[in-house]
Amino acid sequence: MSLTGTPFLYTTIVLSVVALILPLVLWSKMRGPKVVRTAARVLMLLFAQATAVTLIFVLVNNQNNLYDNWADLLGTGNHVQQAADLGRDGTGGIALKTLPKVKQTFSAADGPGMRGVQVTQLKGRISGVNAEVYVWLPPQYNEPAYRNHRFPVVELLPGYPGSAKAWFGSMKVTAQLAPLMRSGKVAPFILVAPRTNLLAGVDTGCANIPGTVNADSWLSIDVPKMVTDNFRAAPAPADWATAGYSAGAHCAVKLAVAHPDRYRAAISLSGYNDPIGERNSLAAQNLTLRRANNPYVLLKKAVTPPRIALYLSGESGDGYQAGVALEQIAKAPTTVHVVYLPRSDGGHNMALWRPQVPTVFEWLTLNMGESHAKGRSTTPREPSNADSTHAALASGTSSRAGAVRKR
Repeated sequence: MSLTGTPFLYTTIVLSVVALILPLVLWSKMRGPKVVRTAARVLMLLFAQATAVTLIFVLVNNQNNLYDNWADLLGTGNHVQQAADLGRDGTGGIALKTLPKVKQTFSAADGPGMRGVQVTQLKGRISGVNAEVYVWLPPQYNEPAYRNHRFPVVELLPGYPGSAKAWFGSMKVTAQLAPLMRSGKVAPFILVAPRTNLLAGVDTGCANIPGTVNADSWLSIDVPKMVTDNFRAAPAPADWATAGYSAGAHCAVKLAVAHPDRYRAAISLSGYNDPIGERNSLAAQNLTLRRANNPYVLLKKAVTPPRIALYLSGESGDGYQAGVALEQIAKAPTTVHVVYLPRSDGGHNMALWRPQVPTVFEWLTLNMGESHAKGRSTTPREPSNADSTHAALASGTSSRAGAVRKR
């Protein structure tokens, strides 16, 4: 029975109801020695508590897409077949252009928010990772006017723990963006969500660690090659971006800073720079790994400032200061736009990140997808708060206090 499936949810609901009724019906009707009656009552109470806790966990897990299956929850999953030392550029000395095309079979993905999403099981030739990748094509993809059009791509990265489905389910990315793409307010991006939870009980930190995992090469080489080989995706780096929240935000920025030859932009929602921000991160194991996977350190050390655009939003103490730190050291052509979010009771969760989806994708459209917004709507509309933010971002100024409000 699937951890996130409807049958398991209904089963936990039924068991919770039964566990609640049992003591009410049987408490005073127990027969036998006192020890037996006491033991039976204790077991009923423990059963009630266990079913209640299980139901709450299932509801929270389904709402936030934390664990995708039983293997993820129990820590028995391992999606790394090999982890060779791939060198500094993560290619293992392989000329990527000489590799044969990766032809994949896709099927319809299931679950909340997964309508129109396809999934495939990809065996990464470079990284040695074997895991699922979810792909959603924009409304224009199958229109005759776009039959020769190559579309920009955004890789979507969840937090830790987190399912690759989270952006489609909990974040409702396609439900929010499809209308905006149809109207021309957002460019028709291909959305790609690869698995990032590759090893049991730890966050990979999107790092390459010889002998352990090559998560960076999985995300920045194997997945992009598969997408361009199977879909009309525009080539990197000009039309590729990353987006993430929490640990995925750290990963998104790190990939863009480390590989400006593969990505042009990155979105960070409540992220951090130092991998120690997630204590279960493999990239936080020692100072050398931390520095090698810290976008602040990478950007500061860069001999030539990378041609990338970064958008970072967060509350005070939760993403904002990390963005400001990057903004302060960035040199042209690198651009860093920091958005301050006022503190609220919502905190570090989907309720904070989900409403930002339209704004950050409009920013991506302005910064890298403008040429792809074919058929843009010419219908006048009332200016919104976001419009002033986007005008500031497009002109290269920093947007901070109050630029994005929680909705």
